[in-house]
Amino acid sequence: MKELIEYIARALVDHPDHVSVAEVEGNQTSVLELKVAKEDLGKVIGKQGRTARAMRTILSAASAKIKKRTVLEIIE
Repeated sequence: MKELIEYIARALVDHPDHVSVAEVEGNQTSVLELKVAKEDLGKVIGKQGRTARAMRTILSAASAKIKKRTVLEIIE
């Protein structure tokens, strides 16, 4: 899951070297924390959050396959 979000985020931003994804794992839920450069934050979130919502939808579909809940947080 971590690699999937990192791949999508790197494709969206102007500074792909500043993209980092940290995974905090729990028993049933994993939290992915996505950090990007400050000037790329708008590109990752998108208009009215559409890009972020699309990334969360892809993530939930992929995590449903492995029967684990995964949440995406975008860190400023």
